[in-house]
Amino acid sequence: MKTDTERDFLNVVDTYSHIIYKICYVYAVDEDNLKDLYQETVINLWKGYASFRGTAKISSWIYRVGINTCISYYRQDRKYRNKVDLAKAGEVYEDHSERTEQLKEMYRLINKLDKMEKAMILLWLDEKSYD
Repeated sequence: MKTDTERDFLNVVDTYSHIIYKICYVYAVDEDNLKDLYQETVINLWKGYASFRGTAKISSWIYRVGINTCISYYRQDRKYRNKVDLAKAGEVYEDHSERTEQLKEMYRLINKLDKMEKAMILLWLDEKSYD
């Protein structure tokens, strides 16, 4: 039986899964890595959920936790450092529309940036302040 906190958290993850996915996708090197990053981000969100004070938008908090999780993940796991090959990126998307192809190319190029540039681009794409 789930508590109210657990239900609330699952609703937040469901509502903002697109943000979590987008952050992880930009830092991922392949589909398995994307899944690992997504899982690590959700775990870290859960760990910090009780201490979220609500002084900022929840989406801003999710961005911060997601970006920090991805950066920390690569600091700890040297095998992924400087690896930017997203040749399998097409497997993540089901359709092959022109827009999807453009998004894949954009994410492939973003993935070549350093950690802080990626974070800044993600925030800019969603019209968030870099503060």
